[in-house]
Amino acid sequence: MNPRSIAIPRGPRRIVCLTEEATEWLYLLGEEERIVGISGYTVRPRRAREEKPKVSAFLSAKIDKILALRPDCVFGFSDLQADIAAELVRKGVQVTIFNQRSVEEIFSMLFQVAAMVGRADDGLRRLEAMRARLLAIEAAASALPRRPRVYFEEWDEPPISAIRWVSELVGIAGGDDVFPELAAQPMGKDRIVADSAEIIRRNPDIVIGSWCGKKFRPEKVAARPGWEAVNAVRDRQLFEIKSADILQPGPAALTDGVEQLHRIVLDWSRAHA
Repeated sequence: MNPRSIAIPRGPRRIVCLTEEATEWLYLLGEEERIVGISGYTVRPRRAREEKPKVSAFLSAKIDKILALRPDCVFGFSDLQADIAAELVRKGVQVTIFNQRSVEEIFSMLFQVAAMVGRADDGLRRLEAMRARLLAIEAAASALPRRPRVYFEEWDEPPISAIRWVSELVGIAGGDDVFPELAAQPMGKDRIVADSAEIIRRNPDIVIGSWCGKKFRPEKVAARPGWEAVNAVRDRQLFEIKSADILQPGPAALTDGVEQLHRIVLDWSRAHA
């Protein structure tokens, strides 16, 4: 056989994405034709919901439906999808589970996906542009006369504070996470603020809600017992960032998510100059 006649595969051709970030990234790379199935929670990009079969939630998946799509690779996220991954692997499916929890790990995951589909150079260019923008935001934030204290709430009952990449993005945007010690915990159950009075004591200047799966209710936050004394409530600095823009560890958080954080911080800074 002539070695020159052997076609080298250019990565997986039939990909199932169990979470949104891989889907969004493949669309940005112009490789959406490779996607044959997506998470039912996908909202970015909007057209993905119209074009691709929905085969999973976050903690569960339709294994038979995934197998029927004949994927040659499945992308997933974290130990929370370990059971799904294990079942697919036992069925002979290649599964790649990423576990990115920080800004740097998000960059690494995105580059790996780009390389796997033969778009390493384009992926690197896009990631360098994202990093340049983050550095510009960080430089602008460093010139602010004051940094607001920020309480980012992923869930309200019980209150869960920011995961690591969100905490890091708050810092890049110009704020200081009021629960940095909890941000290091990868699991939501370990980021529960056990005593809500501690939030009052830390007195955030800004409260940002991103209640995954339901709308943030600032009036409900403001009505919490004792919260009338919190700076953010007194100054009406209660905001929502949609979970799709900040709580998926992929392109959205590094672009739209951090931009929204930065605008909120800049507006607060101007009001308190």
